[in-house]
Amino acid sequence: MSCVSAVAAFAALRERGHDVIAVGIDKQGRWHASEGGRTMRAEGRLAEFRLPEGKLLVGTDEVNFDVVFPVLHGPFGEDGTIQGVFEIAGVPYVGCGVLASAVAMDKDVTKRLATEAGIPVVPWVRVTRRHFEDDAAHEIARVVDEIGFPAFVKPANLGSSVGVSVVESEAELKEAILTAFDHDDKVLVEPAIRGREIEVAVLDGPRVSLAGEIFVTSGFYDYDAKYNDPTSRFEAPAVLTEPEMDVVRSYAAEAFEALGCTGLARVDFFFEERGRGFLLNEVNTMPGFTPISGFPKMWEASGVSYPELCDFLVDTALRRATA
Repeated sequence: MSCVSAVAAFAALRERGHDVIAVGIDKQGRWHASEGGRTMRAEGRLAEFRLPEGKLLVGTDEVNFDVVFPVLHGPFGEDGTIQGVFEIAGVPYVGCGVLASAVAMDKDVTKRLATEAGIPVVPWVRVTRRHFEDDAAHEIARVVDEIGFPAFVKPANLGSSVGVSVVESEAELKEAILTAFDHDDKVLVEPAIRGREIEVAVLDGPRVSLAGEIFVTSGFYDYDAKYNDPTSRFEAPAVLTEPEMDVVRSYAAEAFEALGCTGLARVDFFFEERGRGFLLNEVNTMPGFTPISGFPKMWEASGVSYPELCDFLVDTALRRATA
């Protein structure tokens, strides 16, 4: 989906008068120059980003640029890795820095910092590969005692609900933990929350949007529901009372600051209307970025158009670099 997001951002930045150079990175780590437009693929002319000088070469030609707008989701894109490359090169870039990107990608560390900041979070148990291999029975018993069923099992460092399972028994729990270990050495187990899925978009400031809400017709908001199910939808603003909207926006701003975020982040909550209220689920530092994705839709509902949003992010990155 990052390709679709990149096409949209490319067009919006051009609309705002920016000269945009499109660069894609393939699965082997090679960089490619792209013409942009309606499709964008990590193929075509090879490009090279040289360190430590931060020069971009397309063939033998050096291409000058002022700021990088990384529209990359998941590992190597929003986990601090590519941000570290730009830091070494000393070039301005949109979004969170190395530490905040890495922290937000790790859902376990995110929840620990949020808890320390006084933000209510979805309860969780951390299971590491080392402890599970040492004594799987003990780890399963610990999870059952602290979390129970039904439960969600997920890799600590991943996105788009990849590797996530819903389990109802100890046998399913063990299998789900092993599946999650295919993606990470650390796994989170959380209770299934019966509540609404509320999200908030945050920019530097922190500047906080009106909240939005995810609606899924069946199951949970897994990869298929996010990208392939036409009946899943996102509505902004969410139907909340004014006090409820104030609370969730305040929590989102606090989470943004607790993790040290800059640029942008989407903060996701569950809302138990007759229970514990808002519970932070996770923080996403490079959310889906098409005009119909949740993050831009929340800002549109808050009076900021998609092109204006892209322009603001570029200006923020440039200001931060010269501060």
